[in-house]
Amino acid sequence: MAHISLNHPKLTLEGAEAILDAAKAQAARIGKPMNIAVVDDGGHLMAFARMDGAKPASIDIAINKAHAAAIRRQNTGPARSGDEVSLLISLGLAIGSRAHQTPIRGGLILDVNGHCVGAIGVSAGTEDEDTEVARAGVTAFVKS
Repeated sequence: MAHISLNHPKLTLEGAEAILDAAKAQAARIGKPMNIAVVDDGGHLMAFARMDGAKPASIDIAINKAHAAAIRRQNTGPARSGDEVSLLISLGLAIGSRAHQTPIRGGLILDVNGHCVGAIGVSAGTEDEDTEVARAGVTAFVKS
């Protein structure tokens, strides 16, 4: 007989909006308008903001980062072979998944007691700026 979990945590719209608000505040603090996406554990969009002045070309990238982090259950970034970044594996994963995976940093998972409940993806700055803004959203989620 199959077992089901009745206590599996889920990301709510209220939670997604709190994550989005914290990320927008951090982007404003560093003076970088961003595109910010929050998705559920299946990678489906729950909340999104394109801040005034954010690059339109980065909209899909932010959503892709969030989706990729959620479905892989890990933060986005380049694939590694041992301690070395592997360009071949990184590009292969992106191509092989029809761009549902990305080697670009800025997608972070939202974790509750070891369960991925969603992810945040940020784009329009450098990878470091995107990750910093995403971390602000994750921090707000963890504190809630």
